[in-house]
Amino acid sequence: MIDLFTLGRSAVFRLDPETAHGMSINALKTGLVPACTVDDSRLKTTVAGLSFPNPLGMAAGYDKNAEVPDALLKLGYGFVEVGTVTPKPQGGNPKPRIFRLVKDEAIINRLGFNNEGHDAAYARLSRRARRGILGVNIGANKDSADRMADYRLGVARFADLASYITVNISSPNTPGLRGLQDPEALAQLLDVVCEERARQSAKPPIFLKIAPDLDDLALDAIADAVLKSGIEGLIVSNTTIARPRLSDHQSKETGGLSGRPLFVPSTVMLAKMRSRVGPALALIGAGGVETAETALQKIRAGADLVQIYTGMIYGGPGLPSRILSGLSDHATRLGVTQLSQLRDSGTEEWAKRTI
Repeated sequence: MIDLFTLGRSAVFRLDPETAHGMSINALKTGLVPACTVDDSRLKTTVAGLSFPNPLGMAAGYDKNAEVPDALLKLGYGFVEVGTVTPKPQGGNPKPRIFRLVKDEAIINRLGFNNEGHDAAYARLSRRARRGILGVNIGANKDSADRMADYRLGVARFADLASYITVNISSPNTPGLRGLQDPEALAQLLDVVCEERARQSAKPPIFLKIAPDLDDLALDAIADAVLKSGIEGLIVSNTTIARPRLSDHQSKETGGLSGRPLFVPSTVMLAKMRSRVGPALALIGAGGVETAETALQKIRAGADLVQIYTGMIYGGPGLPSRILSGLSDHATRLGVTQLSQLRDSGTEEWAKRTI
């Protein structure tokens, strides 16, 4: 069978990015995926009451419609986050809306929460055998008259199926969405989602996904709101609207930038947030993770868990196995009984850096 797992990267990259993405989803649906053989107890960790077999996760954005979470888990991910899912289906922004910056090993996207809506995702997830940790990333419809109500609906809809729920207010591709990061709006939103969770019989942990384009005052305000809210953690961070030192000719496209150029600014922000929230709050580090070393740097900077997406576009489906194998090697080299013991060992150093 010829699919994205056997085609060379150069051949895949001749395809339109969105077409290639659809093909990769279809390839995963076949079930013919390379199973990960890395099983190292030193990589296990417990975060927000959930037991993760390893700290490496697939970020939201890849499996928007919850079509292949179990196939992704088979690749070796310790957890998979599906979505972003909105209450009503929506087509997103006009195409083309995904751009490969091959010279920079980056992606710019302006998808705009394209997805089939709550009902379609819920139906698919209801058919799962519920093996492995699954996060559901929820958002608001672009034309919603009440975006906070959309997040309430997301919590109510997926509380019984999700291992955890992520509240995504940081996409740059839905006009006005990042305004929910402002202190007053954020405090109200967190009250809404926590109140709705309290009404449900299942009460999954809630994480807030924030943007990397925030200054110190904004980080202070978000940390304060989160610590007062009762949610379990933060995902740091989403894509950036900044364009740091890019060489590809497509770098002027609008949208959110992900991949290698995001690693340093997102890791600095991660460390700054860890220094603000203290040791108890769960942090997931995302942005530019493409090797075991970059994953380890996120953990050292303060991450309990890390997520990848763009890294797999450039590294292929074998990337999770390579990262996990590398993390095992690091644990051996550093003489730790649990990789999580290294968390925060580089927080102070990273937090001193400027973006």
